[in-house]
Amino acid sequence: MLLLGIDIGGTKCAVSMGTVDLYNGTIEIRAKKAFPTENERGPFRVIDEICEKIDTILTENAVDISDIKGIGISCGGPLDSKKGIIQSPPNLKGWDDINIVKILSDKYPVPVRLQNDANACALAEWRFGAAKGSENAVFLTFGTGMGAGLILNGRLYSGTNDMAGEVGHIRLSEDGAEGYGKRGSFEGFCSGGGIARTACEMAYRFLQKGVTTGLFTSCDDINEKNLSAKNVAEAMQKGDPFARAVYETCAEKLGLGLSILIDILNPEVIVIGSIYERNTEFFKERIEKVIEKEALPLSAAVCEIRPAKLGDSIGDIAALAVAAGGF
Repeated sequence: MLLLGIDIGGTKCAVSMGTVDLYNGTIEIRAKKAFPTENERGPFRVIDEICEKIDTILTENAVDISDIKGIGISCGGPLDSKKGIIQSPPNLKGWDDINIVKILSDKYPVPVRLQNDANACALAEWRFGAAKGSENAVFLTFGTGMGAGLILNGRLYSGTNDMAGEVGHIRLSEDGAEGYGKRGSFEGFCSGGGIARTACEMAYRFLQKGVTTGLFTSCDDINEKNLSAKNVAEAMQKGDPFARAVYETCAEKLGLGLSILIDILNPEVIVIGSIYERNTEFFKERIEKVIEKEALPLSAAVCEIRPAKLGDSIGDIAALAVAAGGF
């Protein structure tokens, strides 16, 4: 199938054209156009540019719209996938009840589908990546936030109103860094922002004990920009004891969150992206120890934890996976 995918993000959008073979689980991206979202322009100017990029891709590749079998849209929620409406995502100002599926369907006479980005990435890793061949899989974003996409009994499960998979809201501790509006949440411990906030809280405690590291020597150094997840990870990989302590905390809570998902959903694979993908060697042994302690043995025995496989291309492949349908 020749498909079009649209990945809508808070900072950039991308339109891709790809050839997808669902039977063999293969995908080839043949063309791509990206541009800054620039939220101040409003949704309809951005959608106009999306259409311009679609038209350019079709023209440059001598493809007629009748050759396209579907258009898929991946976008941060909340949204209504059944009605095709984007409902005020926090990173897209002014995108209030935008019926993007109708807008694109009116212009292009092909099936148009919408999914939130976590679900779309789950579809991508399930059809073409680390979860290929499984019947029950979970994809965890573990990037800016902590969200999940669920493949259950060979189908995408999105819940009653597209709110399934909001695992970042699960409280793992009575206290801890805030994420998803809740202290001690899964997202508070296991996300880019959560790691930075955890690092800041721990840094003050280290300073009170008179301990400093290469990351900070005084209170002036303690901020989320200086102690970002990336900076702390780089220091951890160089053996910094403070950075290691931060990521040890993150790994423990990640293992606890995974144990909850294993007990409730009984998946055969959990695929984790972004921060886990880049630090798999550090996390793997630590989370396995927690899972062995916390999860039901029969469920843990059949579940494999894998890093995401699609890398930087996952946004484009996710949108094309949505276009492929069949979920």
